Amino acid sequence: MVRVAKGLTLVVGLGVSGRAICRHLTRLNLPYMVADTRAAPPGLDDFRAAHPGVAIHCGSLTTLDLSDVKEVVVSPGLDPRMAGLESIADQLSPDTGEPMVVGEIALFVRAAHAPIAAITGSNAKSTVTTLLGDMAAAAGVDAAVGGNLGTPALDLLASHPNAELFILELSSFQLETTPRLGASCAAFLNLSEDHLDRHGDMHGYRAAKQRIFIGAQHAVVNADEPLTWPDQPVAQIAHFSTKAPSSSEWGLALYHDTLTLMQGNKPWLVADEMPMTGQHNYANALAALAMGQALGFAEAPMCDALREFKGLVHRSEVVAYINGVTWVNDSKGTNVGATLAAINGIGASLKGRLILLAGGVGKGADFSPLAAPLASCARHVLLFGLDAPRLAGALIKHVSVQEVDNLPQAMEAAFKLAQPGDCVLLSPACASLDQFANYQERGEMFQRWVEQKAQRATEASL
Repeated sequence: MVRVAKGLTLVVGLGVSGRAICRHLTRLNLPYMVADTRAAPPGLDDFRAAHPGVAIHCGSLTTLDLSDVKEVVVSPGLDPRMAGLESIADQLSPDTGEPMVVGEIALFVRAAHAPIAAITGSNAKSTVTTLLGDMAAAAGVDAAVGGNLGTPALDLLASHPNAELFILELSSFQLETTPRLGASCAAFLNLSEDHLDRHGDMHGYRAAKQRIFIGAQHAVVNADEPLTWPDQPVAQIAHFSTKAPSSSEWGLALYHDTLTLMQGNKPWLVADEMPMTGQHNYANALAALAMGQALGFAEAPMCDALREFKGLVHRSEVVAYINGVTWVNDSKGTNVGATLAAINGIGASLKGRLILLAGGVGKGADFSPLAAPLASCARHVLLFGLDAPRLAGALIKHVSVQEVDNLPQAMEAAFKLAQPGDCVLLSPACASLDQFANYQERGEMFQRWVEQKAQRATEASL
């Protein structure tokens, strides 16, 4: 057994978040050592050069004696009850009064010098986080934006020492190891199956998400999904919906015969003024407006931000129009809920039919909710990757399905099948790690292929 020296913090995981944890502890001049269950984690030599003198343990945690450890800080991708941590997982630290095993956001909360706005949900959290950041900038608020999206939260403390507000996207993994967030405003956007391979079932997944409301002053929740509502008291709660709102709720309604973003009977913005389209994106805008209002942003700059916001890369992004066919990159659709939102958002106004490209690592999800909407709007579904057979089993009785080996084959098949007025949508409903480094790489492959086809089509027409 390797004994962890008394008073040391143990950082588990040498990924992006683990390295941010180490930089934070170094800035605070707190002694720590690092462990990674991999025998040779990527970038190990670079880490040694950046942190000389820090002890590193590679391999199983079961060979570590943690009886004298001060605290264990795990990276979000790692189970806080993994082998080697079970003996202390339920213990409280005598120094902090918090669990002995925490995550990066617990350290962030201790050090943050400004209010926190936090966003979680099964999908759209990156869009709402980015949009809220744009609203803050338009309103003249010096906000630092990051967390699960972009810059790790702990690095924001160093890069934005004068921030007036921290806007964080938080995953279930990050919330699971955060004893108390204490956000000024916390949003839970939606809930659909995801990460069941980690949380066990929907109850465990939802319970992790619900931790965003611990100590929150304001909550923003989905009026159409009661499972997003707080299980504990929160002083102020705002609801958003894609239906007509009542009272002071946020919603969509016809105002002078025009679809408008509303708060109660007050019109805020005509939907057509937004570059983003589709009901799912209107819901995202309403959630951001509700958060901005709770945080004290002025109305005019928030609406200005909505008029400018074109959405995120890899999120329902129109790449090209080729021979009357729209090609859309939604590679960030890594779970069923995200893909449902893309299908419903595009299918409602589609002149032709939808051709869906999907597949990858399903993370234990139930794909059957995709069947009904695809039956009503899809021409064909092309499936690739590890869980293509599971997807096919859920869909084959409802829509035309074909399994292929990889994404390029799916795109070639879609190009041959598509007719003018159709939309080819890459929204995999799965993670990418069976065939790609990440969803970005998957989306970039799709984008390059489509742009090349579009260029050839243009040249052929000249």
